Amino acid sequence: MIEEESAKSGGDHARTWLVLGALVGGLLIGALSARLGDGVREPLVRIAGAIGGLWLDGLKMTVIPLIVALLVTGITGGADAARAGGIAGRSFIWFVVVLTLSATIGGVTMPLLLKLFPLPSSATDALRAGLATINQADAAASVPKLEDFVAGLLPTNPIAAAANDKVLALVIFTALFAFALTRIEDDSRASVTRFFKAVEQAMLVMVGWVLWLAPFGVGALAFAVGAGAGGAAFAALAHYIVLVASVGVIVVLAGYAIAVFGAGWKLGDFFRAMAGPQAVAISTQSSLAALPTMLTAARSLGVPDRNADVSLPLAVALFRATGPAMNLAVAIYVAYWTGTPLGVPTLIAGIAVASVASYWAVSLPGALSYVTSIAPIALAMGVPIAPLAILIAVEVLPDIIRTLGNVVMDVAVTGAVARHTPAAD
Repeated sequence: MIEEESAKSGGDHARTWLVLGALVGGLLIGALSARLGDGVREPLVRIAGAIGGLWLDGLKMTVIPLIVALLVTGITGGADAARAGGIAGRSFIWFVVVLTLSATIGGVTMPLLLKLFPLPSSATDALRAGLATINQADAAASVPKLEDFVAGLLPTNPIAAAANDKVLALVIFTALFAFALTRIEDDSRASVTRFFKAVEQAMLVMVGWVLWLAPFGVGALAFAVGAGAGGAAFAALAHYIVLVASVGVIVVLAGYAIAVFGAGWKLGDFFRAMAGPQAVAISTQSSLAALPTMLTAARSLGVPDRNADVSLPLAVALFRATGPAMNLAVAIYVAYWTGTPLGVPTLIAGIAVASVASYWAVSLPGALSYVTSIAPIALAMGVPIAPLAILIAVEVLPDIIRTLGNVVMDVAVTGAVARHTPAAD
């Protein structure tokens, strides 16, 4: 999944398509490299794997410090918003509930979709052979027993948890630390928050440097995969796009359900009111760009200005409803590709991290939020993250569904909050 950017410039679009072109070109050249013979092909695969692996390591080195910094600033900022007034507090509660529901949808529906619509076994075997050239350092986790899963939720040493990629335990510690910050005096909290904000900004600069090289890294990794998987890689990518987008569509439908049962609107009225915001969402892939039309839609549905003017801007800033479901779906799909077993405790860990990951993905450009949101979920589930470096190139297509779902859910939740807000607030 790429989460939509606050605003996308023409240069951002050009780079996105450049990365996608590098993916397609790398896969195609890799698939054709078999004609060169093993004497030429194998050295090329090793060189491409080394280049792609170095680029991937550049992304991985920023993940842990970045998610800690983003989670601290996200939770403290959300807590401040919730304390700002009754409407803001109710909105924040709705955000938490819907994000958890979204993660659960992803954790339940993606395994079901993979069971109902599996990739042909020949394509799966070929793809795993290709992925083996780039993810040899990623060890799939064994399925933990339930008692081991529960025992590992709280880290005895948070630094060791970070060093060993025990993401769920690290996220729980960081969340508790961030909530504890909201209970101390304002000056002390502000100084700690400023420190983590500075860490966040520095890490984002570093990730930006790495992503500037994405066409080279993605192209090299795609060549290695194409050389091992051949034409099966293209079928696998198409299968991936359809299934991940399908999970997003389910979240869109859940937004319509909240509009009807939570906000109390008629289905036809909501559908007509959302025509404008949905058109903007599809064309721009930006919730922020759709905000004016969302405000118009909410008011046409009877939402008071005091609710629309608080809940909708908060939703655009803090709420990514499709993120948990589609991010977790990506991680589950990568597990399916690589043959990583997923037991119930592993899925629970994925749902937990996916729910929280949206809190640190707010207001980030698309490629950055992809790295900061999906990689921690995969690490928490013991899923190799190397394939994510290839999938980032095709997220331009599921991103349309992500933005569409976010816009629908923003207005639906705004209506639900308004319906349950006393007139005195």
